[in-house]
Amino acid sequence: DLQNPLKIRNVMLGAIMLNSWKAVWVVLSEDGVEFYKKKTDRSPKGMIPLKGATLISPCQDFGKRTLVFKITTEKKQDHFFQASHVEEREFWVKDIKRAITCLQGGKRFARKSTRRSIRLPDAVNLNELYLLMKDQDDGVKELKLEQENRVFNHCFTGATVVEWLISKEKARNRPEALMLATGLLNEGFLQPAGDLSKEGAESAEQTSFLDETKALYYFADSGFFCEGYSSDEDVLLKEEFRGNIVKQGCLLKQGHRRKNWKVRKFILRDDPAYMHYYDPTKGDDPLGSVHLRGAVVTAVEFVPDAKKYDIDGNLFEIITSDEIHYFLQAATAEERKEWIKAIQAVSKSGK
Repeated sequence: DLQNPLKIRNVMLGAIMLNSWKAVWVVLSEDGVEFYKKKTDRSPKGMIPLKGATLISPCQDFGKRTLVFKITTEKKQDHFFQASHVEEREFWVKDIKRAITCLQGGKRFARKSTRRSIRLPDAVNLNELYLLMKDQDDGVKELKLEQENRVFNHCFTGATVVEWLISKEKARNRPEALMLATGLLNEGFLQPAGDLSKEGAESAEQTSFLDETKALYYFADSGFFCEGYSSDEDVLLKEEFRGNIVKQGCLLKQGHRRKNWKVRKFILRDDPAYMHYYDPTKGDDPLGSVHLRGAVVTAVEFVPDAKKYDIDGNLFEIITSDEIHYFLQAATAEERKEWIKAIQAVSKSGK
């Protein structure tokens, strides 16, 4: 059901039966994996039946491509997908394998409910709780913490979260607070920052959040970043990452040299106003950044040097204060509108 999909990602790249790689919207249903050209499409371009299928991850069939997994149908047709990062691939692989197992046993597949798995009360609203935790005056304080020759900026400890929940009467005791914190972690409101908290999040324990002073976490939309003592990075470069994340997602970006279009993950930050872009298949190091202070962004219908078959509409252009032009393409008209609005706000207010 496209209106209530089990999972949607706009950064999945798909190669069906060894054809070219293209970005597709993917939906996992009870009995198959459906893929769409655009999120707004009413009918899928195709569907991969999971009954009798097998899944291989990681898939090494493509030498230079990482984060690939392969689904082989009962009729021995191979379908390849590439995720944007390791965690996303593991989420997909875990759910698809569960769907295949359910079909083999004649059971109905449904994604595991965080609320049900850790027995959260129905009255708890995790989104409201998250906003209270982020309150600058009365919420959980973001700190600069040192651990294992690294400095973690804009983060806090697991024990701090548990104690805050109890002090604000959101939980009666530590076990109850731990369940709430686990819910916030499972739903993506909180993110693990250090090795200890990451190990806890990846464990099979019922409460994957750690009530410890050495377990570090951060808010999902904060300005979190980590520094190593041995780093020779320029201080100004680090400054680019200090702003709060305003918006993030995948867009098509036209290259400055070859003028071809590639899927890139963009993260927009304010104060300072920067937009970094990444190869969604290659870790956390940005390919480049766009300084947005004083930049102009507008919707466009035409891109110079672009071939017609490369253009699918929903284009917009950023012109920086240094007069560097960036041409980007969103998946939908609404998405283009949202990006333009967010970039315009940051370019005016950020330094």
